[in-house]
Amino acid sequence: MYGFSEITPDELEQWRAEGRAFRLVDVRQPGETGRGVIPGAKLVPLAAVPPRKDEFTEDEVPVVFYCQSGARSAQACAFMSQQGVEGVYNLRGGIMGWAQSGRSIVTPD
Repeated sequence: MYGFSEITPDELEQWRAEGRAFRLVDVRQPGETGRGVIPGAKLVPLAAVPPRKDEFTEDEVPVVFYCQSGARSAQACAFMSQQGVEGVYNLRGGIMGWAQSGRSIVTPD
């Protein structure tokens, strides 16, 4: 419907276990990311996604966006889809869903 798919924390963990290549992008603000991020995430605030969109289209690697609950990352996914980018995923439930499923959160680099 919106031109992008959602991925659950379980599916994302399965991708990692399989060694599947993907980019993980946290679109929250720096004050939020300071409380913790999903391991391996690149920090790109939502407002910075449009001017940096080419970073996510350099190759055919899927991009998984997430935020606190999944709403802002859905906006990032919708934007990328409107630009004709395929292989864009929204992490269902955001970092809250990730943490509630018992997965680790780390301090950003």
